[in-house]
Amino acid sequence: QFFEVPFDSNMNRTKNRPLVRGQISPLLAVCFAASCGIPGVALLTLAVNPLTGALGAFNIFLYTCCYTPLKRMSIANTWVGAVVGAIPPIMGWTAATGSLDAGALLLGGILYSWQFPHFNALSWGLREDYSRGGYCMMSVTHPGLCRRVALRHCLALIGLSAVAPVLNITTWTFPIISLPINLYISYLGFRFYRDADRSSSRKLFFCSLWHLPMLLLVMFTCKKSVLEKEDKGDLPRGSHEAAMEMRLP
Repeated sequence: QFFEVPFDSNMNRTKNRPLVRGQISPLLAVCFAASCGIPGVALLTLAVNPLTGALGAFNIFLYTCCYTPLKRMSIANTWVGAVVGAIPPIMGWTAATGSLDAGALLLGGILYSWQFPHFNALSWGLREDYSRGGYCMMSVTHPGLCRRVALRHCLALIGLSAVAPVLNITTWTFPIISLPINLYISYLGFRFYRDADRSSSRKLFFCSLWHLPMLLLVMFTCKKSVLEKEDKGDLPRGSHEAAMEMRLP
């Protein structure tokens, strides 16, 4: 927000932000961000593991130095922003397991794909605002691509859900139970692609708000247990000790 004050002041959705209205100084905003980011990365590195800390530091860099300036330069900002949104759940996985394995990438992939119907549908109703702010969003400069990408990633959620049991992350019940909600968001994605109006974009956006927590809840319910993986010899090296500790009273 520090870099975007002149542009945010032109948009209805951002013109009341504290920095835009002068309620806090730019120096205070930067100091607050640094006082959160630097100790946060240090805490993740020292108290969790270096991999999680490195991912946190990389995500801060990616958001501030890549995604933020790209918003005024290219529609590629949406893809970069989706990576930014996918990294936090990957950090949760690496914090728990200490490894960047298939489960981490699958969870990140689900978050990555989900963000396109979520944000593209949201940005469709804010096209005038983004245009006034000078932001290069697909909904403004490439409206057809905006709708196609949203539909494409709705369908990708079905495929990603089917991959989960193949990677031994969940049982085979997960893609079956999650299929109705994935088909429903895909249907709304198709309606958005076909109708290209505010009504269809709103329906897709509001569906995305409950779709993600519901999908992750089903995924959690259908996950393979650590002990089950250990019994089958599917745990990565170094995880058998943790499984043995779970067996102890």
